[in-house]
Amino acid sequence: MSTEKVREILSSHGRLTESVDNLKNDSDLYQAGLTSLATVGLMLALEDEFDLEFPDSVLSRKTFGSIDSITETIEDLQD
Repeated sequence: MSTEKVREILSSHGRLTESVDNLKNDSDLYQAGLTSLATVGLMLALEDEFDLEFPDSVLSRKTFGSIDSITETIEDLQD
């Protein structure tokens, strides 16, 4: 799975105050402006793109806290 695809979706749906291009994969997305409301839109876009559903057990601030954590969660769900 491509981290670039996650970055693309984050750029479109994350409503960040900082450009995704300036973020490292382990940067704190909430520090970059991600809000709880934007997280819902991001989650829905990721579910559509990767044809999966985030179970309640992974719906946490930690899961959506960085590009790395989002990518890792998606990879785990696809296995």
